[in-house]
Amino acid sequence: MLELLGTVGCHLCDDAERVLKQLSLVRPIAWQYIDIALDDALCLQFGERIPVLRHGEGAALYWPFSALDIERFLEQRIT
Repeated sequence: MLELLGTVGCHLCDDAERVLKQLSLVRPIAWQYIDIALDDALCLQFGERIPVLRHGEGAALYWPFSALDIERFLEQRIT
């Protein structure tokens, strides 16, 4: 499952969420939004780099990213 790391009031996070929602209309993608403000460790690790799309603990895609970037990111995780 993909995790979109962001926080309330982050307009770039809103943009990233829109990209994911649009992609989800044409390809089923399991993802969840995680507010890093609720987790001190995530806040320290990603605070100045959000939005971040994460797959598992190691793989991350940093903003800016497009639907095509997400597709490529997912393909790399599968193969």
